[in-house]
Amino acid sequence: MSADAPEATERLDPALRPVAIARTDFSLEAIPLIRASMDERRRNTVEQEGAGADVTVEESAAGSVPVRIYRGGATPAPVVIYCHAGGFALGNLDTDHRQCLELAHRAGCTVVSVEYRLAPEHPYPAALDDAAAVLKWVVANAATLGVDSTRLAVAGSSAGAALAAGLAHRAADGVLPPVAFQLLHQPVLDDRPTASRLEFRATPAFDGEGADLMWSHYLAGRPGSPDAVPARRGQLEGLPPALITCAEIDPFRDEAIEYATRLLRAGVATELHVFPRVCHGFDSLLPEWSVSQRLFALQGSALSAAFRQG
Repeated sequence: MSADAPEATERLDPALRPVAIARTDFSLEAIPLIRASMDERRRNTVEQEGAGADVTVEESAAGSVPVRIYRGGATPAPVVIYCHAGGFALGNLDTDHRQCLELAHRAGCTVVSVEYRLAPEHPYPAALDDAAAVLKWVVANAATLGVDSTRLAVAGSSAGAALAAGLAHRAADGVLPPVAFQLLHQPVLDDRPTASRLEFRATPAFDGEGADLMWSHYLAGRPGSPDAVPARRGQLEGLPPALITCAEIDPFRDEAIEYATRLLRAGVATELHVFPRVCHGFDSLLPEWSVSQRLFALQGSALSAAFRQG
């Protein structure tokens, strides 16, 4: 049985109900319009928030891939390669600006945010290849960048978490330099149906219909492969430790839970948190909210612990 939007909204925390009111239209016709509107809103938010007292921000590029570097710790600082949210088709360096600030500040690290190419114009593997190029660039230029490449993590939100998981896979296979930790928030991990994707077909922020369209744009009609779709990887042994966080009222909830369970069964140290009564993107909708702050604190603590061990 699917949950319609009013039913799902009633399950939301009262703090979210006034702001979690719009569905994301991922039709081909709507994507250019949504991009323009979202980019403008995010740009205005970044201008209002600034960088914060203890984090410096600079623009750079890893070859042809634009990056934004957030410095929150003394050099050589541990480093995070971060991939923003946006369903593979939306977003830029402004999308998760607040999240990158929080990670840099709370974990005392450098965060390198990736502006990867977007579908449908640039389907898989463009985005993942861009993120991989940035990771290799950071490691090759660690001394110049003032980072410690032996303490390197990958992180991402939503579709960006799929890219972060893909980086961890390639690192475990020896295709990329080693990764010490993976931080996956509300991750997009599986192109196949799940119970939560069927349940939340028309829910605020993101829904099952949007998830189906998102994958069709990213895969461009090709079947899902383990490199493109993290949950399709058969063997998870040898992957880096993980923190996986997700929302209760989210079509991607069950794939996050299943992936965390599979990691644990494969002997990978994994922490899983399901935030109740919240929807996809709650931390972007209400970053100052106590629940979002709890998420940011959890992520910062997990990264700090991983970097100490690394």
